Amino acid sequence: MSNVPNWQDFLEGSLSDEELGIWLDFSGLPAAEQPDAAVLETARRALAGMAELEAGAIANPDEGRQVGHYWLRDPQLAPTAEQREAICRARSQVLDFAARVRSGEVAAPGGGCFRHLLMVGIGGSALGPQLAATALGRAGDPLEMHFLDNTDPEGFEQVFARLDGHLDRLLAVVVSKSGGTPETRNGLDETWQRLEAAGLEPG
Repeated sequence: MSNVPNWQDFLEGSLSDEELGIWLDFSGLPAAEQPDAAVLETARRALAGMAELEAGAIANPDEGRQVGHYWLRDPQLAPTAEQREAICRARSQVLDFAARVRSGEVAAPGGGCFRHLLMVGIGGSALGPQLAATALGRAGDPLEMHFLDNTDPEGFEQVFARLDGHLDRLLAVVVSKSGGTPETRNGLDETWQRLEAAGLEPG
């Protein structure tokens, strides 16, 4: 008996999403056994937990913080009007600032446009921008990306060696969700000292 799926199998075992531009075909995979009650209950708990997070439940009890990264992609999911407005306002400010950097209206200390962007962060604060830069970056982009994403002194040296002679065209962005991450502060301090040593005003 052939394992090649027929047309009905294909229709029932494939998924397409025009908005995302993806098409997944599962029709050739072996049929899965029915999940038992324990698996279904685990799935139900996971979905209920996700709904609680989206509704604003405290997810980081140590810091008393909600975790709503998905609200940034769709502010209408945020549980309060204040949060929705803050997200939209911050997004608008970031896009406006980025446009002014690209146009040269926000000029580099050495004059003209910035040519290098240094992201200082750790964990998701660095991995997210690294993913975006790798996935969306192209040769000839106006800003060359660099990252300080840990506290390894040798790693710092390698990054600043690549930036040698270019600090007057460097824009540094420091990312910390809590504002008190020690590793990120170390990267900020190191960057600040390098800029001052080059005769630049970090502020």
